[in-house]
Amino acid sequence: MSKIKLDTDVLKHIALFESMTGAKVKDCFPEEKMITYVVEEHQAAKAIGKQGANVKKLHHMAKKNIKIIEFSQDIHKFIQNVVHPNKVSNVEEKEEDGKKIILLTAIDHQTRGYLIGRAAETLRNTESMVKRYFEVDEIKVV
Repeated sequence: MSKIKLDTDVLKHIALFESMTGAKVKDCFPEEKMITYVVEEHQAAKAIGKQGANVKKLHHMAKKNIKIIEFSQDIHKFIQNVVHPNKVSNVEEKEEDGKKIILLTAIDHQTRGYLIGRAAETLRNTESMVKRYFEVDEIKVV
C-alpha cells in the first residue's frame, strides 16, 4: 500500500466530479483515453446518475471515457469492482515466499484475455489500483 499523492490536475477532476454528481470521490486516475474515479462505498449509483446521466455529462465535458469503481474495505469485493464488467469466479489470497499474491480465476478463456490485456497492461493497471489501498505484492490470472 503506497501513500496516495494527488496533483492539481487530479484535484480538478475530483472537484468537477463531486460538484456534478454529489458523490464522494476517494481517488482518480486520469489517463489518455479514460478517467477512472474510485468513489466511497454505496456511492456508485449516485455517481452514475439516473440512466447514466452523470457519466454522459462528464464524458461530453472531458471528451474521455468515464469509469466509476466503488471502493470496498473487502479486497475481494474491491477487485471484483475494479475488473467489472468482466467476471471472476474466484478471488483467492495466497502466500508465496513471503509475498502476498492474489489469484483471479476467470470464468472462461476470453474473460481471462480481457483481464490480462495486451502486454498485461490491464492486469498491471488493476494491480496498481489495488496496491494503493491493500498490502498486495502481485495479482495473477489463472
